Amino acid sequence: MSNLKGSLVSLLLLVVFFLSYINVSAEDGEWKMDKHSPKEFFGFVRELPEQMSRFQYDSGFVFDYPDAIRGVYVTGPSAGGKRFNELVDTMRETDLNAMVIDMKDDWGKLTYVPEDKKKYEGIIEPYIKDPKKMLSVMEEEDIYPIGRIVVFKDTELAMLKPEWAFKEGKNVWKNGRGESFVNPFLKEVWDYNIDIAIDAAKLGFQEIQFDYVRFPEGFENKDKTLKYSKGHYADQIDGDDVQLRVQAVTDFVEYAKERLEPYGVKVSVDIFGYTATLPEAPGIGQNFSKISEHVDVISSMIYPSHWTSYFGVEKPDLEPYEIIKEYAKLENKKMEELENPPISRPWIQDFTASYLGKGNYMTYGKKEVEAQIKALNEQGIDEYLLWNAGNRYTENVDYTPMKE
Repeated sequence: MSNLKGSLVSLLLLVVFFLSYINVSAEDGEWKMDKHSPKEFFGFVRELPEQMSRFQYDSGFVFDYPDAIRGVYVTGPSAGGKRFNELVDTMRETDLNAMVIDMKDDWGKLTYVPEDKKKYEGIIEPYIKDPKKMLSVMEEEDIYPIGRIVVFKDTELAMLKPEWAFKEGKNVWKNGRGESFVNPFLKEVWDYNIDIAIDAAKLGFQEIQFDYVRFPEGFENKDKTLKYSKGHYADQIDGDDVQLRVQAVTDFVEYAKERLEPYGVKVSVDIFGYTATLPEAPGIGQNFSKISEHVDVISSMIYPSHWTSYFGVEKPDLEPYEIIKEYAKLENKKMEELENPPISRPWIQDFTASYLGKGNYMTYGKKEVEAQIKALNEQGIDEYLLWNAGNRYTENVDYTPMKE
C-alpha cells in the first residue's frame, strides 16, 4: 500500500511540474503557451503564440469546402424568416453552395442572441432565433456558412461609446446617410468586433467575413476637422496620415486573423474594387496587397454599377462582361506579386442600379449575371458572391457557364 501511495505522489508531482512548465490557458477561448515571444503590431504589443496550439475549438459541425464557393448575401431577417427556406431550395436546385449571413449588420446590431448577451445588451435584434438549427440545416444541405461582421461602420457602438467614434464638435459625426463609424485606430474597437467574430465561429460558421474594414469614405477631406483619438498610433509615421490609416486597417486584419486561428475558421475581407487600381486608397486606409497578405480570402466589390468610367469602359453598368474582365486581369497581376496570395472571391451584381439614371443603367437579369461570372471564369477566378440587398436572386441563372 505504501508503495502505491508513493507512486501516486510521484505521479502527482510530475503532473504539477509539467503543468507549471507549459501553463496552458484558455483566456478568451484561446489556447496558448507561456513560452512565446511578443508579436508587435504597429501601435501596440500583443503577446501571441509563435505557432498555433494543437488544440482547436470544435463547434460540432462538419462542412466540406466546395469545389469553389458560389454564394449569396443573406440578411438577418431573411436568415431568420421564411426566405431562408426559399434560399435553401435555390441552393438545392442550382450550383450555388454558400450563404454570407449577417451576424453583425450595417448599423451594428447583432442579428442573434450571443453567448454573453449581457455584454451586448441593447444592440441585439434576434432575427435568427436559433442559429444552431439554421447551421444544422446548412450542414445537412452542404451549404457553406460564412458569417458577415460589419466592423467600423457601427452607428450603435458610436452612440454607446462616443469616445470610440469620430466627433464633429460635441456630437458623434454622421455621414450623409445618417451612419456613424467607430475609430479604426483603437484596439478596443478591434477587440469588440473580433469577440463577436469568435462567438460566430463557436456557433459553427466556417468563415468570418469582415466588411467595412476601413475609415469613412472621403476621410482625407475630414481628418483635420473631425475630433478623434489616434490611440497607440499617435506618434507613428510622422506627417503621413495616409500611411497611418493604411497601417491601422492592415494591423486590424492581421490581429483578427491571429485571434481567430484557434477556432479553425477562414478569414475574409471585403474591399473596394478600385483599391486594386491604386497603391492604396488615401482616405479609407485600404491597401489591396497589404490586406491580402493576412487573409484566406479577398472579396473585392466589383459591381459594374459602382464603377465610374474605368478601364476604357465609359458606362460600366451597361457592359458587365467588359468591366469585370478588365478588373479580373488587373487583380490577377496584383495577386502574382504576392508570395502567398489568398483566394479571390469577388462580389458581383444581381440587382438593377436604376439610381444611376436613364442611359447609365440597365435591368439586370440572367444574361447580365452570367456575363459577370463568365468574365471571372475566363480569367481563372472560379469563386464569387452575389449581392442583392433584398436577397431576391435572379432565377434560371447558369452559375457555372464554363463547366461542360
